[in-house]
Amino acid sequence: MIRFLTTICATLFLGSPAMSQALIVHDVAEGVWAIEGPAEQRNAQNLGNNATFGLIETEQGAVLVDAGGSRKGAEALHAVIATLTDHPVTHVINTGGQDHRWIANAYWQDLGATVIASQDAVRDQSARQSMQMTILSTLLGDALEGTDGATADITFATDYTLSTGGREIELHHPAGAHTPGDTAVWLPQERVVFTGDIVYVGRILGVMDVSNSAAWLDAFAAVEALDPLVLVPGHGPATTLAVAQADTRDYLANLRDKIGAHIDAGGDIIGSVMVDQSAFSYLDQFDALAGRNAQAVFEAMEWE
Repeated sequence: MIRFLTTICATLFLGSPAMSQALIVHDVAEGVWAIEGPAEQRNAQNLGNNATFGLIETEQGAVLVDAGGSRKGAEALHAVIATLTDHPVTHVINTGGQDHRWIANAYWQDLGATVIASQDAVRDQSARQSMQMTILSTLLGDALEGTDGATADITFATDYTLSTGGREIELHHPAGAHTPGDTAVWLPQERVVFTGDIVYVGRILGVMDVSNSAAWLDAFAAVEALDPLVLVPGHGPATTLAVAQADTRDYLANLRDKIGAHIDAGGDIIGSVMVDQSAFSYLDQFDALAGRNAQAVFEAMEWE
């Protein structure tokens, strides 16, 4: 039986019920977990942890995949981690440039952890830090208190192997996707991959001005080539490659095909929101993001 079907619900109360942080733990392999945050916008209740994180236990410490959406969000993650392992977090991997991937790095560094990220991710984090903090201040309010974005201690160009505590953890940054520095974390022995924002499951992905929809498909293909048994997406529960193909790859390919045809027919950016994405209306937040995604892809494809 595939282990990720086992889930544990953990609800943490930080000060009051109004500050509750619900996280779902998925047991995906021996000493390997996915920690799923809620599929909603960042807010004071979820502390910016509206994403899926990962934890890898080793003989010498634990490796956290993504730092958390605020300092208090990191504290909430830490409380869950303490229920899973007695080991301290010795390493944190940032899988990209979105705030919940890195903005709480300083919390873990203060505890002695080493943070690792791709060079492209660090450049993106540095470029967008001020904007991200401004947005988080609006969305989280006082829950952002104490957050001070810090970038990685170790950086790499495209590939890096972390050998620690009897585990070989491979980091692969094949191409920019949702953000320029998106990185997959691969456990070859267990055939488990943490994809960061290369993959969204159960909710529609978001195409931003820093996204590259063409390269995103290349990054997804690199994940496919790993042939994972279990895939942990950047948003959503631990799943299979087939589900990720349906919810991410097929959505992007369809959108690019439809926008390409729209451009070839002389269509403009206003009309781009009307291209047919209805086959993916089952995805959470479809109504909120489908039109914006179409316009973002239109703007980029005009210059391809």
